[in-house]
Amino acid sequence: MLHNRFLLCFFLRLVLLVATYLSSSTPLVYGTIIARVKDISSIQGVRDNYLFGYGLIVGLQGSGDSTTFAFTSRLAKNVFEKLGVITTDEDFDSKNIAAVLVTAKVHSFAKPGDRIDVLLSSVGDAKSLEGGVLVHTVLQGIDNEVYAVAQGPLSIGGGFNVGGKAADTRKNIATTGNIPNGAFIEKEIPVHVFFGNAIRLNLHETDFTTAERLMDVVNAKYPGSAQAISAANIEITPPQKFRTMDMITQFISQIEELPVTPDAIARVVINERTGTIVAGENVRISTVAIAHGSLTITINERQEASQPGPFSPTSATTEVLDRTTIDIEEEEAKLNVIPEGASIADIARGLNVLGVTPRDLMAIFQAIQKAGALHAELVLM
Repeated sequence: MLHNRFLLCFFLRLVLLVATYLSSSTPLVYGTIIARVKDISSIQGVRDNYLFGYGLIVGLQGSGDSTTFAFTSRLAKNVFEKLGVITTDEDFDSKNIAAVLVTAKVHSFAKPGDRIDVLLSSVGDAKSLEGGVLVHTVLQGIDNEVYAVAQGPLSIGGGFNVGGKAADTRKNIATTGNIPNGAFIEKEIPVHVFFGNAIRLNLHETDFTTAERLMDVVNAKYPGSAQAISAANIEITPPQKFRTMDMITQFISQIEELPVTPDAIARVVINERTGTIVAGENVRISTVAIAHGSLTITINERQEASQPGPFSPTSATTEVLDRTTIDIEEEEAKLNVIPEGASIADIARGLNVLGVTPRDLMAIFQAIQKAGALHAELVLM
């Protein structure tokens, strides 16, 4: 009696634990390959921004722009006029300066005073920017507003370009360089996260199935908050307590850590230049028979001397004759059958039996597609 009562209590506890687990807000996970939400999507509005400007490099050792490039002398003239120096274009008859285009990338939420790297590229006929210093340069965005200021000595990463009248030598690219932490942020770039009362996730790879799975995962944690509005966008309405800028960070952090299994189109990618083949796990083929063999043709050319016979006329001479030998060798081709619904692992094992090379695999996959047996997208690079 006590034994039966013990089993009954144990069974009731087990049922209670299972019911509690099933009713919990554990995110839904499909399949076995799990990724975080942050690894397959991004928050709309949170992005990097690019800045650009043009400036003047000074301090070069005769490797700057020539006087035929008038833009540089005019730029130098403008720089010195801002300093109160009255000059003309003819005052800058020197190859110690160069005009450059300055670009930079600003991460989201960058604040005034933050430092960023800048990249400089020569726009004139300068031979090298080695040893140059960038003069105070403003960087603006696509809206023509100034967001950063750059200045400082640049590095070209070990490149150089030297030579004389008859020859020159170059290592790497000496007409581009960078200044690590060479610019200060002067103005914050606004970041818009809310669209109404909602935020939006943008999938890196557009897919309806992945969008629905992500929606289910978010709704499992915050019921009724997510809606897949397209194959690329999921709109999430945070609970009321998270709808402020100081709390939305916590909400987005929780969403980004949720596990989800992304889906993918069955695809075989072939790079004929490098002999690389990459196939996804969803690739399937119908029943197909594959025969693989190789044909080797060897052609040898040689010359032989033909001497006159003992009783040949006196006019007979020695002749040089060409001899060609052609050998043909063809390996026996075996017919192998790969069953219907075979996975990429089955395909790999079957083709390895044939001893095929990556180059042969390319031709085989293309032939399987032409036969209508490849249930995947074939991408040639």
